[in-house]
Amino acid sequence: MTLKKQLKDDLTAAIKARDEIRSSTIRLTLTAITNAEVAGKEARELSEDEVRAVITREAKKRREAADAFAQAGRTESAARERAEGEVLAGYLPQPLGDDELAALVAEAVKEAAAGGAEGPRAMGAVMKIVNPKVAGRAEGGRVAAAVKRALVG
Repeated sequence: MTLKKQLKDDLTAAIKARDEIRSSTIRLTLTAITNAEVAGKEARELSEDEVRAVITREAKKRREAADAFAQAGRTESAARERAEGEVLAGYLPQPLGDDELAALVAEAVKEAAAGGAEGPRAMGAVMKIVNPKVAGRAEGGRVAAAVKRALVG
C-alpha cells in the first residue's frame, strides 16, 4: 500500500472514530501532498520518497510551531502541535540515533578520504556520501553537525 493511500485510509478511520486531531492533521498533510503534486508547470503523481519528504516537512513545521508556542507561554497550542507531530511521526521511518548517525558519518569520512578529500574542506564530499544514506531519518542540520565533529574532532 502506498503512503498516500494509507493516509487516505487512516483519514477515513479517524473521521469515523471522531478523532479530531488525527483527522485534521492527516487532512492538512494530504492537502500539502496535493499542493506539491500540482505545483510546477503540470500536475504529476508524487513518488513515495517525495510524499515522505512532504510528511517530513509537515512534521518539522509542527515541531517548530510547538517550540514557538511553548516559548510564548501558549501551552495548549504547543501541546496540540506536539500531538499533530506525533501523528505524522507514525508515517515516517524511525529517526537515527546518535550512535547510528556517528557510525554512518565515520564510514562516509573514510570513503571521502579514500577519494582524496580530508580535513574541514571535505565537508561537501562527506555530505554527498552520507545524505542519501540518512534521507528522511535525520535532519540536515544534525547531519552537518555530526560531519563537522567527525572532520574537525
